[in-house]
Amino acid sequence: MTPRKTAAANTSATKLFVLDTNVLMHDPTSLFRFEEHDVYLPMFVLEELDNGKKGMSEVARNARQASRFLDSIISEGTHDIEAGVPLQAQGSKSASGRLFLQTQFITNELPPNLPVGKADNAILGVVMFLQKQQPGRAVILVSKDINMRIKARALGLSAEDYFNDKVLEDTDLLYTGVQALPDDFWDKHGKDMKSGTQDGHTFYNIEGPLCRDLLVNQFVFQEHEGANPFYAVVTTQEGNSATLRTLTDYTHQKNAIWGITARNREQNFVLNLLMNPEIDFITLLGQAGTGKTLLTLAAGLMQVLEQKIYSEIIMTRVTVPVGEDIGFLPGTEEEKMTPWMGALDDNLDVLNQSADEGGEWGRAATRDLIRSRIKVKSLNFMRGRTFINKYLIIDEAQNLTPKQMKTLITRAGPGTKVVCMGNIAQIDTPYLTEGSSGLTYVVDRFKGWEHSGHITLQRGERSRLADHAGEVL
Repeated sequence: MTPRKTAAANTSATKLFVLDTNVLMHDPTSLFRFEEHDVYLPMFVLEELDNGKKGMSEVARNARQASRFLDSIISEGTHDIEAGVPLQAQGSKSASGRLFLQTQFITNELPPNLPVGKADNAILGVVMFLQKQQPGRAVILVSKDINMRIKARALGLSAEDYFNDKVLEDTDLLYTGVQALPDDFWDKHGKDMKSGTQDGHTFYNIEGPLCRDLLVNQFVFQEHEGANPFYAVVTTQEGNSATLRTLTDYTHQKNAIWGITARNREQNFVLNLLMNPEIDFITLLGQAGTGKTLLTLAAGLMQVLEQKIYSEIIMTRVTVPVGEDIGFLPGTEEEKMTPWMGALDDNLDVLNQSADEGGEWGRAATRDLIRSRIKVKSLNFMRGRTFINKYLIIDEAQNLTPKQMKTLITRAGPGTKVVCMGNIAQIDTPYLTEGSSGLTYVVDRFKGWEHSGHITLQRGERSRLADHAGEVL
């Protein structure tokens, strides 16, 4: 069915967005995300939704949810479908557009060398037909498929990515968790800001316009050549005032965590977050070799085996292969996940090197003890679980969608700490970008909460070869 040619339809006030199937499979609520503009669904999109609804994958669940939304929209009321069904999201008071469905055959307008039976080409044919039918109106194809958008533009059609799922347009603006203090900070505020000490930490009360830009659990620093650096964390912030607390120095061997000390400023900040029992949720961003997994495991082992704050470590990651998939893996859940957990074994080897007292037998016994307190779980079986008093590590979190991230984090029960880590520059999941990754999503949404913290690690500590490769390759 095509929109009626009315005076309102041929004006440029509202646009007509033709949705590709992958948009609905990525975000079923996309139907309601176009404000006052209209949405058009070609028949091939409905066919592909029907074909993709079977299974337990995230894509299949989204396909089923999109079909439910469409059924609810079409079945409610006695709207004239030919004139468009109003799209009003639940709880929204803003102006809504209309939904149009294709129910009639549309003459193919594409070049003859493009196969007619292919879904992408059929959708492009619909867009071209609508553009010719309504020349005074912007008709735009919305697709997550880059090649689909390229083909559309090559045919002279307007095409866009789906932007409503993006947290940030520019990931350079993403919260880093760290703020450098200006050079004249102490001149303006003076050392009389001290408000006392507690458990070896000094507190400072500061006031001024700088405080408006600070967030709770954000780290601040000032470094001058020849002078002792100042490192602190924001404990409270309100208007033009804030309270800073000095940190535990984890670069010193006396404060080593499971034999590991911080090698740079950001690693020191990370260990201060990981070892703080008041922090329930931590996100760590950084390229390969910055120490995300090593520091997280060291802090987890210390708090599970020595301090006994948590009962065990649970580690999971998204099973998206970098190369070709090696097919079905046999065994139990933990055995199936073993090939994906090479990073866990590599880091345990490093952490186990410090146990020299007992020789080879002692190291083997320590390793068995450690592995007995670390459980490897698959994301596929997380739905419905509740983790109580656990130390939950989510590795490679950049490959999670915001919806999957919500599913995982809401598994946390009383006394559980969740650590999400990843590198948003290495996303392997189709249709996810740096701006729409679930890791970017939670970093932005959790910033400033008193029980969460975030650090973006800048400096690699793996080797000079790895550091140079990260810069030049």
